[in-house]
Parts: sequence; C-alpha cells; structure tokens
Amino acid sequence: MDLLAIIFIAAAGFVFGSFLNVCISRLPYHRSIVRPRSHCPHCGAAISAAENIPVLSFLVLRGRCRACRQPIAWRYPAIEIATAALWILCWLRYGPTLQAAGTAILCFFLLGLAGMDAETMRLPDAFTWPGIILGILYSGLIGGHGRSYLIAAVWALVAATVLLAIFGIYWLLRRRRGIGVGDVKLIAMIAAWLGPGATLLVLFLAFVGAAIYGITISLARRKFEGTAPLPFGSFVCAAAIYAAFQGPQTLVWYLGYFR
Repeated sequence: MDLLAIIFIAAAGFVFGSFLNVCISRLPYHRSIVRPRSHCPHCGAAISAAENIPVLSFLVLRGRCRACRQPIAWRYPAIEIATAALWILCWLRYGPTLQAAGTAILCFFLLGLAGMDAETMRLPDAFTWPGIILGILYSGLIGGHGRSYLIAAVWALVAATVLLAIFGIYWLLRRRRGIGVGDVKLIAMIAAWLGPGATLLVLFLAFVGAAIYGITISLARRKFEGTAPLPFGSFVCAAAIYAAFQGPQTLVWYLGYFR
C-alpha cells in the first residue's frame, strides 16, 4: 500500500511539476498559463502531448526540441523531479495527514517562486498572495481554533513590516533598493505557513547563503561587484523548504547552546 501511495504521489508530483514549469515561464511576464498551448520558446513549434510527458520526453528527445533542435533548458526536468521528490518526502515524513498536504502545497509555491526569481528576478503576486492566504488557512486548521487564523495573519503582517523597515533603512542609507517588494510578500507567506521562529531561521540561512554565493561569484570573477543583483528570493525559498522539514529540530539544536 505504501509503495502504491508513493508511486501515485510521485506521478502527481511530476504532473504538477510540469504545470509549475508553465507558471515559471509565463507568470513573471503576466502571460496566461492556459493559452497558447505549450510551445518551443526558440521556434514556437507546438509541443504535442507525447512530447510533454514529464522527464521522459526530455530524455527521449535528448534535451532538444524536435522541430528546431535547440536545447531544452535543464530547469524543466529539474523542477519536475524536485516536485516529485519533495512530495514523496512529505508523505514519508508526515504520512496521510493535513501537515503532509500543507507542506506539499508550500513546497509547490516555493519551488515555483525560486525558479521565477532565479530566471527573472521577479516574484509574481499570482503566487505570493495565494500563498499568504493559503498559509493563514493552513495554520488555522493546524492550530484547531479560531485564534490560529488571526495569529497566522498577524505573524505574516509582522514579518512583512520588519522586512519593509529593513527595505526602507537600506534605501535611506544607500539610496538604492536592497530587496524587492516581492521579497517582502514572500517572507509574509513563509511566516503565515511556518510561524515566527522558522521565519527567523529562514532569513538567517538565506542571508548566509546569498552572501556565500555572492562572494564566490565575485572571487571567481576576481573582482567584487557589490551592486550586482542576486535572486535573494531563491535563497529564501530554498531555506524555507529546509525549514519546512527541519526547522523545529534546527531551532531546538541551536537554542540548546544557551541552556
């Protein structure tokens, strides 16, 4: 029974991962995810159903468009595999529970936003606002009482306010934007889903990860480019996926040093 469940969840993950690729390709540019049908971004040739099977079609086509032979981005199979893997992990970790379903939905949003920010430096409202609303609903259901909805909404508002304050202070000091408004809504979404403790952990890990990435890229280019933009939202999303599974354990481990 568990094997059948895992196979079903993996299949669903591949399908939703394929849909997520459509969202990543279109939503940052305010394009419809319904029309036109899937097509090659290089030559515009329509992609048939047989050529649109998650992962398998990429392997059969050897990573190239059948019509123009231009390479297909590795992002497509990577997102499909990542979605399936994370959904299987949700099942293995939490079983057939509301927490498993909620974590799977959160991972879907985070993977999509990470891909969008990495490619376009944009975090569309079409993902962040529904993510905030669903996060409040999920936290209310998990909490089991009416106040849980309000608490989740308050934490989302507090997280957004704190990041907006940082945004404003940085602009006053440097006269340029350090983070975008999309990052503010992303943090509010994470706070709604995971609460204040995990959100602080996410911010810490994201800042460390972005700093390491920025320094590494600068050293690789043998010069420091402090003003070069980084997809900070992608680091936030990666840290949030970690926190969704290991956040409480990490916080307990860290706070143990202060006892």
